[in-house]
Amino acid sequence: MKKKILIAGGALAGVGLVAGLIVYFFVFNKPHEDYSKATPDFDLAAAALFEEFRTNPETASARYNGKVLSVTGELNAVEQTDSLTIAVFGFEEGMFGSEGIRFTMIPEFAKEIINVAPGANITIKGLCAGYNETDVILEHCSLDN
Repeated sequence: MKKKILIAGGALAGVGLVAGLIVYFFVFNKPHEDYSKATPDFDLAAAALFEEFRTNPETASARYNGKVLSVTGELNAVEQTDSLTIAVFGFEEGMFGSEGIRFTMIPEFAKEIINVAPGANITIKGLCAGYNETDVILEHCSLDN
């Protein structure tokens, strides 16, 4: 009887080990999507995108969140914090500074965006992460040529 329990326990441990390895290799070790090469789901003017989120955030979130957007507008500023470079299209002055669209740049494109002069009309592509009541947030962004 003890021998059968040991064999069954060993088999369960083996199955658990194999399942754990499968999860590791196919879920945790999965390569990240390269958003700089992704085809945008929407091409939008920055002012129109911001206004859509500001006036009807639920509808805009349902339409754009999780989608790759190509957004064209006037660059107001580039903010740098530690390892992040954030491009800003500002539309209104709010209680905590400029409100608009914030693009967290992919590190490979950080140097390129720093060299763009404020006031330049550019197109940035990235993954829409939502709206935080002041800014539309896009992540994994690149300059779209």
